[in-house]
Amino acid sequence: MTLQPPKLRNDCFAMPQGVDWVPVDDALARLRASLHPVVAVETVPVAQAAGRILAADAVARRSNPPAANAAVDGYGFAHAALTEGVNTLPLVTGRAAAGQPFDGAVPHGHAVRILTGAVLPEGVDTVVLEEDCASDGQQVAFRGPLKPRSNTRRAGEDVEKGQVALRKSARLRPTDVALLTALGLPEVQVFKRLRVGVLSTGDELAQGAATGAHQIYDANRPMLLSLIQGWGYDAIDLGQAPDCATEIAARLDAGAQRADLILTSGGASAGDEDHVSRLLRDRGQLTSWRIAVKPGRPLAMAMWQGVPVLGLPGNPVAAFTCTLVFARPALSLLAGAGWQQPRGFTVPAAFTKRKKPGRREFLRARLNADGAAEVFASEGSGRISGLAWADGFVELPDGGAEITPGTPVRYIPYSAFGLMPAG
Repeated sequence: MTLQPPKLRNDCFAMPQGVDWVPVDDALARLRASLHPVVAVETVPVAQAAGRILAADAVARRSNPPAANAAVDGYGFAHAALTEGVNTLPLVTGRAAAGQPFDGAVPHGHAVRILTGAVLPEGVDTVVLEEDCASDGQQVAFRGPLKPRSNTRRAGEDVEKGQVALRKSARLRPTDVALLTALGLPEVQVFKRLRVGVLSTGDELAQGAATGAHQIYDANRPMLLSLIQGWGYDAIDLGQAPDCATEIAARLDAGAQRADLILTSGGASAGDEDHVSRLLRDRGQLTSWRIAVKPGRPLAMAMWQGVPVLGLPGNPVAAFTCTLVFARPALSLLAGAGWQQPRGFTVPAAFTKRKKPGRREFLRARLNADGAAEVFASEGSGRISGLAWADGFVELPDGGAEITPGTPVRYIPYSAFGLMPAG
């Protein structure tokens, strides 16, 4: 039976009365508290599960390794038969190899030729490395002492049968697929892929080739669709709509039928042509969050026919930043992978800046050859080239700051947001 989680509440994004500017940390905390996974559960073959999110703990069906085995090529015997100094043991007929176990038991005081990965025969608990031995094919000689169980792997020393190998909400990587396969799991329960719709709005967006200076190309939609695909979700292109409430509503209606969440860009503020926020307020359940962040600030949170809508700024730099900082952890939680926050680290600054208090700032940045963070020459949010120039952000705190070369700053690489690093 397919398990279907409950939908989000219509008032899930509601802010308390009197709240004006919302600090970044408060906005993230409120967003996290308002969401839960919205996708159903399905069973898929482990071989096809890379990129999927576990909906239940993955429990080992067999131990890895399933039996004690040799870690090297050499000779196996019972440790109790050894003496100090030189040991000379007669060899039994036959050998033990990976996939070709020795037929029978090795008598006490005897040795058997054994290869890497071979199951230890009865009577063998220790292996001596081939390079430490001399043999004429009838007997083997080597010097002691040797520790018990040397050069062997015990059964289940990696993972034991019945042990939880991977926890619920883990996003499966190729290495995880290898582990689950080795543990005998042919299939796993995963969450269905989150479906994310992307809609661009604005009369200024060219429909095809830009024919005038008043037109611009829609940079947001391909950027957002690429981000969504890179995060392992199903990206649904809802196209672009002019500043027309009727057409925007039609696109949102279509999106609500196909997507678990809709991202819009443009029209999320409170200006004369901000039709998205006005439409969501009149026909949806809109909460317009004025977040104390640069670039960004206006972020529309709404429900449309039971589907959450995140209204991003129209400026590509602000849309990109808000998507990474706010939308990414929200999408991850909705998809069943839990809340994900990027890991940054402290590096010396390679720039000078006087920051005013009041807003969290994310500066387009990259590390230089000395490991210091340099920032893009302009903070203008219209400079899209800065996104391509950078390989991460310098995050400056809410308060004021005086930054000079050498000042410790927090650097967050794009890879910490799940983006592929530059080649």
